[in-house]
Amino acid sequence: MANVLIAGATGAMGQKAVDLVNSMPDMEITAVLAPHLDAADREQYHLGEGVKVFNSLTDVDPTVADIWLDFTVPSAVYENVKYALNNGLLPVVGTTGLTDEQEQELIELSESKHLGGLIAPNFGMSAVLLMKFAQEAAKYFPDVEVIEMHHADKKDAPSGTALSTAKLIDQVREPHESNPDETESLAGVRGGDYHGIKIHSVRLPGYIAHEQVLFGGAGEALTIRQDSFDRQSFMSGVKVALEKVGDLDHLVVGLEKIL
Repeated sequence: MANVLIAGATGAMGQKAVDLVNSMPDMEITAVLAPHLDAADREQYHLGEGVKVFNSLTDVDPTVADIWLDFTVPSAVYENVKYALNNGLLPVVGTTGLTDEQEQELIELSESKHLGGLIAPNFGMSAVLLMKFAQEAAKYFPDVEVIEMHHADKKDAPSGTALSTAKLIDQVREPHESNPDETESLAGVRGGDYHGIKIHSVRLPGYIAHEQVLFGGAGEALTIRQDSFDRQSFMSGVKVALEKVGDLDHLVVGLEKIL
């Protein structure tokens, strides 16, 4: 039986994670980190009486769990994962917003502690496949742009999935600039730029998580798209991560690394 601490347990993704872990016979929620949760309200969030409630990171007792499952916010995730690794917990992270430098620092920390863990920009299988297909297509179509669309309450932009897609494309794409003379009459209208790959972020009510990768070539175009209509779609990936994180000896980035 593995004991799990869920950070961000009262959020939309956190609640899906609570239901998932409660359904797994070999996993048990022993603690949650939720800044605004009153212990008296635990039943409302599907938490048993024995679940310890921590309102701040400094209050957390690291001995209560084996796995740290994080669905918090970009401003908290780095310190959370660092705390988990420093205290012997295996992090499974669905929160985006970490910089490349922070990811590298956490990977090096995990290696020094001989602890496994997973940071997943997206736990959805369709998103993982989109990134895989986009990287393959980029070998043949260097002209590419990424559009990601999320719900209006998403804290960070671009999404971790879009940024990861651009990074994977960049690994195989020849240095390329399609129109070096273009200008913007409205600043930022061409989107963010990752090594020449434009990324556009849409934030609107009604959306959950969606991404398009657009490739253009002479006389043809290719579009790869994925849509997540319900947060439940991410839970199959979370389940795999929880089951396999104990087999890892360092922190890895990307669900595809353990599939």
